[in-house]
Amino acid sequence: MSRLHGLVRTTVLALLLAAVALVVPDSTPAPTHFTLVKMDRAEGVDVDPDVIWVLAAGSDARPRQDPLRSRADALHMVGINTRTGAATAIGIPRDSWVPIPGSGSNRVNAALFFGGPQLLGRTVGNLLGVQPDYVVVATFSGLAELIRSIGGITVNNPRAFSDASLHPRGWPAGKVRINGMKAVEFARVRKSLPGGDFDRSANQQRVLRGIHRRVAERADEPGFIEGGVMSVLRHLHTRGVSPREMFRVAQAIAGVDPAKVTTCVLPGRIGNIGGASVVIPDTGTARRYGNDARKDATVKRC
Repeated sequence: MSRLHGLVRTTVLALLLAAVALVVPDSTPAPTHFTLVKMDRAEGVDVDPDVIWVLAAGSDARPRQDPLRSRADALHMVGINTRTGAATAIGIPRDSWVPIPGSGSNRVNAALFFGGPQLLGRTVGNLLGVQPDYVVVATFSGLAELIRSIGGITVNNPRAFSDASLHPRGWPAGKVRINGMKAVEFARVRKSLPGGDFDRSANQQRVLRGIHRRVAERADEPGFIEGGVMSVLRHLHTRGVSPREMFRVAQAIAGVDPAKVTTCVLPGRIGNIGGASVVIPDTGTARRYGNDARKDATVKRC
């Protein structure tokens, strides 16, 4: 993309975000597809100004349930280097047994249910040693609509698998084209995967990479970026996020270089607590991932 085209796209993004910020209330009481929440950060926290951290959470909310107070089905800490275009996504298996501030220990996804995005952000941040600047919560239907709006995605599936309830015919190994809710279902299957929760997190990252690749492929199409921004913003609610911050986040995402994206899933082992199967996360590796990516949004080794 030419420098001029990049400048024009940035200008259009700024105008769109500013316009939408004037008509979308900052604290709309009924979240729809996406909610972007600014974290309450303590003063003096050591952060790199070039790296934005966003905790992406898929809510397991059912119809008429509040997505911000349901259990999280998918958790990925995403770091974006605004200077270099590098980005990393660290997948957290949703059944990871961790301390939740003020609520004892539980599965990490319960933090959203107990205390909303703020508590979920603190819980995952404490695990990795890197606190998010923002938490974005998406619904199943919101993610499906996003993928439909960009024309579907292609994922590199390492193994054939199926699910008796979600997709009995299954997905073959290799490059697989998926769209809408079938893409969401691809990211939700766990029981039929050999690595269970770990493989599910890896599949969720394949979907994220597929979305980014598809957007990059179509970015030069006239009106594609502008239309995509408007589509997302029509279903976006914010909490504590200024128009300037919205633009910074959107600009950072738009500037990610697909060749500089790294993805890792936090390892661990399967355990049993109180008769329930959980994931015991490798906390040493969690801190190493956080330390690796803190300054440049790059994990050197999974």
